[in-house]
Amino acid sequence: MLGVVGVCFSKVLYLIEDLCDWIWRGPEWARPAVGGLALGALLIALPEMYGVGYPVLENAVHGKYLIGMLLLLLIGKMVATSLTIGIGGSGGVFAPTLFIGTMGGTAFGQIAHHILPATTESAGAYGLVGMGAALAAATRAPITAVIILFELTGEYTIILPLMTAVAVATGISRLLSADTIYTRKLLRRGIDIERPPSPFPTVTAAAVARPVPAPLTDTTDLTTAAARVRDSAMGIVPVVTDDGRYHGCVSAGDIAEALDEPDPPVSITRLVHTLPTVAADAGFHDIRTALTGHGGTGLPVVDTGHTELIGWVTYEDLLTAPGIRASRAPR
Repeated sequence: MLGVVGVCFSKVLYLIEDLCDWIWRGPEWARPAVGGLALGALLIALPEMYGVGYPVLENAVHGKYLIGMLLLLLIGKMVATSLTIGIGGSGGVFAPTLFIGTMGGTAFGQIAHHILPATTESAGAYGLVGMGAALAAATRAPITAVIILFELTGEYTIILPLMTAVAVATGISRLLSADTIYTRKLLRRGIDIERPPSPFPTVTAAAVARPVPAPLTDTTDLTTAAARVRDSAMGIVPVVTDDGRYHGCVSAGDIAEALDEPDPPVSITRLVHTLPTVAADAGFHDIRTALTGHGGTGLPVVDTGHTELIGWVTYEDLLTAPGIRASRAPR
């Protein structure tokens, strides 16, 4: 559950930031002042949001709030933190993430303790575990979350449930979101740390692809297919459907095995297998990654709809691209 909460905090943060950008039409110097009025109204309605929130966090762990109040504090912290950053204020997300995780974990602990009082720990223990789980989900830094929780609490007795919750929350975060609360800020600025800018931005699969080997259809007879593959430079030939859509490939090895059978098939229908395809607009990095394990034969290049076969690409084609030759030319 806290894995979902951590991801939601990341999404709400940037959603409110975008909302503030969309609403505000005045001068930037006045934005913090006007936004501060809205934030002040929130603090008057929910004074527990003021400051970092460690005293409120301790009260929650010690069981001084009911479930409804814990959930209200969780939502309030998301909104208050997001609004602070959205209006141009200065603030981080580390302490708010701990706060949100504690509220969510303690609320879950109260429910679990009410249902199974004899087999569950106090709600505060769930709050500490939830703190680490939310931090791991938002930042996707599980080891950091575990170590920080040890440093903050000194409760080494919760190590096993903490590590389990952190691992699960990190996995859920990866399933639900491609980025974290930190990397999302970079992505919004055009910086993708997991996929750095290509050194050859002009190189695309469509530009480097060689002509398509004359394709077969899946009803082509085995003898004809054997002759066509024999004359192919790569030992593999693409197969298309009757309406010209890419269907798969058939290799020399597939045909040789079929010919060696006691009762060889009449056509290549069951010999067709699917190779990974390379989109026409794929860049240098994507082409290189796709070719891993297929360097001997190369891969088919298809249009952006991944239906029509438009070319064939190999490592050799990639290395002889004009942009690469120019960048490697001696000076």
